[in-house]
Amino acid sequence: MSRFRSLWQASIQATKRALGGSWEDLMPPSEKFLFNFNSKDEIKRWHLYSDSELGGLSSASLEITDTDVGAPLTGVFSGNLSLDLNDGSTWRMKRSGFCGMRSKRFDGFMDLDSYDTVAMRLRGDGRSYISTIYTENWVNSPGQQEDNSWQAFVYVPKGTWHVTKIPLDRYLPTWRGNVINSNLEMNPSRIVGMSLSVNAEGGVPGAKTGPGDFRLEIDWIKALRS
Repeated sequence: MSRFRSLWQASIQATKRALGGSWEDLMPPSEKFLFNFNSKDEIKRWHLYSDSELGGLSSASLEITDTDVGAPLTGVFSGNLSLDLNDGSTWRMKRSGFCGMRSKRFDGFMDLDSYDTVAMRLRGDGRSYISTIYTENWVNSPGQQEDNSWQAFVYVPKGTWHVTKIPLDRYLPTWRGNVINSNLEMNPSRIVGMSLSVNAEGGVPGAKTGPGDFRLEIDWIKALRS
């Protein structure tokens, strides 16, 4: 093992000399913008979903607006969570009361292998939201179109801007909203999309729950290397 390590270190030194710079010069920047909601064009990168597609009555919208006078543009994900169902719905939903915004599928992959944290600047309403990272399918059903999903709760106190940081290793593998009880690791180099969503029920202790209005303001989403 020591001989292998010596050879590996010698290889690094040779690479440094060949490139004429430090090893740090080869690293990507310490932070990377993934989404920036300071332009109305950002809406084109997202689509909305809710239980209304399955017979529910929840609704959602995504706007880019200047919520504070003179302040830069930010995104506003808002709507209403309902536990009711459409009369005569043929869908057999086990639960309603959810809405989400998901990025449209990337052209290729988003590679975050050089980063370890997702950061978001948010202003919330006291509810708990869910941050989801979608990766190329290899866990659930190889050869199928459904992506693998990795989720973490996001709680932002009501009324103040807050930067939330979520280490990638805190995202848990899930299957249709349920945590997979298995020791799996995300492949951050094969990310195909991201989303933010909200449920009427569940979340972190102390967060606002239940049907009713929701509102989440979003400034940016970044990847960080600590």
